[in-house]
Amino acid sequence: MSRERYYDIILSPVITEKSTLAAEHDKVVFNVRKDATKPEIKAAVEALFGVKVKKVNTLVRKGKVKRFRGTVGRQSDVKKAIVTLEEGQSIDFASGL
Repeated sequence: MSRERYYDIILSPVITEKSTLAAEHDKVVFNVRKDATKPEIKAAVEALFGVKVKKVNTLVRKGKVKRFRGTVGRQSDVKKAIVTLEEGQSIDFASGL
């Protein structure tokens, strides 16, 4: 795959309290495209960040119905990938790509 496709697969890192706690166990959470497969996610993380990936777990968070100024709206579905890295590997998001 081309490097541009890797950037299309990985949309953004998830920086939350829960994902920060998971980082202590060599896990990193990313928002990914809905049509991305586990092998594509693994290849993209290894190519973009230069780390070895042990496994990839994915989940789809269904969008919620929210109100904004009396108007009912719907948030879109989001696919997340929880990437487990090999021992001793880490990704620093503060430095950027």
